[in-house]
Amino acid sequence: MAKNILRSTALDILVRVEGGGFSHLLIDHALKNKELSDRDQSLLTEMVYGTIQRKLTLDYYLSSFVDDKNKQKLKPWVKWLLYLSFYQMKYLDKVPDHAIIHESVEISKKRGHKGISSLVNGVLRNVQRKGFPDPTQIADQVERISIETSHPSWLIDRWISMYGIETTKQMCQTNLTHKSMAVRVQPLKISREEAISQLTSNDFEVEPSLFSNQGIIIRKGNILRSNLFREGYLTIQDQSSMLVTEMLAVEKEMTVLDACSAPGGKTTHIAEKMGDIGQVHAYDLHDKKAKLVAEKALELDLTIIDSNQADSRTLSSLHDDETFDRILLDAPCSGLGVLRGKPDIKYHKSEQDIKHLSIIQLELLESVSSLLKKDGKLLYSTCTVDKNENENVVKQFLEKRPDFELDPEFNQELPNNLKSAKGLTKWGLQLFPQDYNTDGFFLTRLRKKQ
Repeated sequence: MAKNILRSTALDILVRVEGGGFSHLLIDHALKNKELSDRDQSLLTEMVYGTIQRKLTLDYYLSSFVDDKNKQKLKPWVKWLLYLSFYQMKYLDKVPDHAIIHESVEISKKRGHKGISSLVNGVLRNVQRKGFPDPTQIADQVERISIETSHPSWLIDRWISMYGIETTKQMCQTNLTHKSMAVRVQPLKISREEAISQLTSNDFEVEPSLFSNQGIIIRKGNILRSNLFREGYLTIQDQSSMLVTEMLAVEKEMTVLDACSAPGGKTTHIAEKMGDIGQVHAYDLHDKKAKLVAEKALELDLTIIDSNQADSRTLSSLHDDETFDRILLDAPCSGLGVLRGKPDIKYHKSEQDIKHLSIIQLELLESVSSLLKKDGKLLYSTCTVDKNENENVVKQFLEKRPDFELDPEFNQELPNNLKSAKGLTKWGLQLFPQDYNTDGFFLTRLRKKQ
């Protein structure tokens, strides 16, 4: 594909993200609907994610070349075109500046009038002559980290208060990096060893995950184009997400509840761990998402999953108390642990969102807890790094429910490499993205007393 068409596609996605679209969904749609080589797929993904990831840094650069008054007058597509051009000039070595400038000016000519193309040309040539300003010279520490790593200042402040300056800086820097993809084998179809052997023979570079005996880390190769993936032998899933099901400790013939199940990665993992023997009741608030879980089960030839739409705060109307041996509550959350894959989240969330979500999380926990059998186990998890959504929710729940306790066997059953993890406390395990090159994730396990 011609590079200016590729950049124009990237620009369309960026503008739609600004309007509330989700970057990962828009990129997936573009990749499915355009005949792109592997190289062009990678470049499109890099340009979109990279530009979003570094939006605040790129805006800081723009402020050095366009004053605030004129910057505010820029149409969204012009601003994003300049961000996109800055990103390529600053962070992509293989494309020469003159080509970036030429193609950006051509795009601006097609989309706007001569004045806009002249502005784009003038700004980019100015950058080429003068270079980009250095944010390391910013005096205020929080502002400097915010601009250097493109995270909102309120988020930097919040993380510093929770984890200190060094952990915050490391987390922010890691959120700008690529993460290796991980997959999970369907063990009823293929062993991990056989899958690794087949992938290696097809020029993939892989290694086993230490978090799950079904997990494989893909260091090199496009797994979407492998026959194993296409034929339902593999499921894309982050290692931290696999760990959740591993720590649920399910067994064959159990009755299990997955209270917030979409898109189905953990649900299907539960069924696989049970050898497809028993019952898994999966619910999601949205009917369309509940159907995705059913489709995923069908793809993996799993038969014990019953997927339906419901608000899990009302499941007591569908199931009797003490029905389930195990309950997974992978609660809806701010998503602040998955910023490498969904970078737009950090610009759209607020402290009020976190407060609101923590209320819903506690309501869900309280509602599903009555459905757990005595001596049953409940795994609570989120894909965030915020204490208010994690250990604080657990603390509040345990204060209200003396019939529950933190499972004393949880820490002992963690994989050996996690037993001394920095984020392990009495309340559970907080995985930081920088420590194991995974998503940021929290999980803990509660036991209902006999």
